[in-house]
Amino acid sequence: MIILLSPAKTLDTETPSRVKAVSQPEFMGDSSELVSQLKDYTPRRLSNLMSISSKLAEVNADRFKTWQPPFDVNNARPAVQMFRGDVYVGLDADTLTRADLTHAQKHLRILSGLYGVLKPLDLIQPYRLEMGTRLKTKRGKSLYEFWGDTLTNALNKELAGKRKPLVVNLASQEYFGAVDPKQLNAEVVSPIFQDEKNGQYKIISFFAKKARGSMARYLIQNRCKTLSDLEGFDLDGYRFDTEASSEGKLIFRRSAKTLAKLQEAAA
Repeated sequence: MIILLSPAKTLDTETPSRVKAVSQPEFMGDSSELVSQLKDYTPRRLSNLMSISSKLAEVNADRFKTWQPPFDVNNARPAVQMFRGDVYVGLDADTLTRADLTHAQKHLRILSGLYGVLKPLDLIQPYRLEMGTRLKTKRGKSLYEFWGDTLTNALNKELAGKRKPLVVNLASQEYFGAVDPKQLNAEVVSPIFQDEKNGQYKIISFFAKKARGSMARYLIQNRCKTLSDLEGFDLDGYRFDTEASSEGKLIFRRSAKTLAKLQEAAA
């Protein structure tokens, strides 16, 4: 099983890392190529390119200018501890055991606009470069064209030799769009998380993002291997809905009553 996540915009560069066994990103040559172009961009140009505020543009212009391999524990952090968005609140990597992190290193992959594909313990330096950014390079008009078949081929390399290969897509559409699911040599499933609101089940972004991380945590901690293992996910009050699901799309739902009880208990 390969589990896919998106990166996060919120980064933590301060909390001391408790991870000693770190690794290096596989596509550093490609990352260096992107940075060599972006480090010459002015904050204003970055602001326009990425649709971010001038303040954020200044921060990221400085990040690109100071981005410098080789990476070590003094100038970089493991990806799974750098990312701190809603998905990573659900994953809660800081409380995973060493054995869990070792398992995650084999089965969890993070898609990235700058780094391509990351293992959880790959060292990275802070950045912001969303996969949907229409950055023109020598390879094309966008990051999708820049990465081309690279990410799909990288995943297929990891899936090779698996008896019943399974890809659990917990990444956003923006990031999974960098992968060609038809070319993946595996069954691909995309869990969908819905919450009840006004009598109807809908995707509520904040809750869905956290649930993606929670499912990744569940799959890691329980060493899940099969589709039936996946359907057993029951964290945070979600339950698999067989009738609402279809091939490739697994629907997990949480009632408004269950959410209210969870929120009351947390208050």
